[in-house]
Formats: sequence, structure tokens, C-alpha cells
Amino acid sequence: MATGTEDPKLTVDELAARAGVTVRTVRFYSTRGLLPPPVIGPRRVGHYGPEHLSRLALIEELQHQGMTLAAIERYLEQLPPDLSAHDLAIHRALVASWAPDSAEDATRAELERRAGRALTEQDMARLAAMGVLERAEPADGSYRLDPGLLRLGVELLGVPIAHETILAARTVLLEHSRSAAQELTRLFRDEVWNPYRERESDPEHVAAMKSLSADMQPMVLQALVTAFQRSLKEELRAAFTAE
Repeated sequence: MATGTEDPKLTVDELAARAGVTVRTVRFYSTRGLLPPPVIGPRRVGHYGPEHLSRLALIEELQHQGMTLAAIERYLEQLPPDLSAHDLAIHRALVASWAPDSAEDATRAELERRAGRALTEQDMARLAAMGVLERAEPADGSYRLDPGLLRLGVELLGVPIAHETILAARTVLLEHSRSAAQELTRLFRDEVWNPYRERESDPEHVAAMKSLSADMQPMVLQALVTAFQRSLKEELRAAFTAE
């Protein structure tokens, strides 16, 4: 059964369309146990919720990383069973963050099909401001889309935040994330990389450094996300309970 507070409302066709996969793929994942069963409604029609959508996105991202279905099964088995759609989306973002860019070309009709709703010009401008999409070059009516951000961007369309506020928030995030990346890179270079170069003749040290290089980015990203979530929660609690 899907978990979470939002009732499952998507049919299997709608779920497949929103996820950008085929109905056959959804059913295949279900038979392998990669997706939880749908909620059975009237006339025994299965309905899916946001957790199914987020889990599909995570499965597709893991496949994009080159993992086999057997490996994905083992990976998903290690996740807590009660993860919400939001938690799964964060997990997927962490997985995708150390993968090569995976932007896709999409028409306006494809965007609306994936979004599950019609998109006005204002909607398109807001999605562009959030970095979800941009017009393709040359301008042939298609867009470059970040599929991982699309679901989050569509959810934010319903939030009463001004376009200018979205742009300001994105600027703040980019500036501070770039500053953190620069400081962490400097720390790694000065405290780890330079000492390593002095010990290149030590095979065990070289192997350890290669392992660290492969694992560092996902570990740092997860630490940053966790620290940011906690800090944001504390700041919001202080801001709105001070009075």
C-alpha cells in the first residue's frame, strides 16, 4: 500500500505518463517487487500515489547509474519501508547528483504530459526560473528539461510564491552552495590531495585515495543535505515562533 498523507489518485496509465515510462514497465517493476501494490478502489481499479511516482524516479535513476535489476532490488530492500514521496525524492536527488547531466529534450505537449496538467506561459516562466527547463537552441519549440526537477517544480507551481522570490531564492542557494563547494575543495586539496601526492609510492595509500575519491562526492552531498535540512528546520522554527 502506498504510504503518506495524499490519497493515491493515479491510474496505471497516468502513473506511467507522469513518470515518463510505459505501462508495461510499471507492471514489470511491480511483478519484481520494486513497486508496492496499488490501492484497489471501486470496480477494482488500482490507484497509485506520489510514493509510487517517486519510487519509479529512483528506480530509473539507479538504472541510469548502470545498476542491474537484481542490484536495484537489493538497494531498495535496504531503504526504510515507510519513506515518504518527499524522502524518496531527496534520495533520488542524492543518487543523481554525482551522475553526469541527464537533461532531455521535450516538446510542450510532452512537458504537460509528464507534469500531468496544462502549463501556462507563467508556469513555464516559473519552471525556467527554478532551473527545471530552458528553451532549446535553436528555438524550435522544444525545451531542455531536467527530469529529476520536474516533479518538484510542478509541485511548487501551486505554492503562492512570487516569481521574483523564486529567482532570489535560487540566487541565494547557488551562491552559498558554490561557496561551500569551493571551501570543501580547498580543504580536500590542502589536507588530503597534497599529502597523497607526497606518498604516491605507497600502493596501499594510493588504493585508499582512489576509494575515497569515488566515495567522497556522495558522502559530502548527503552530509550537506542533512545539515541544510536541520539548519533550515531550526531557522524556520525560530523565525515563526519568536513572536
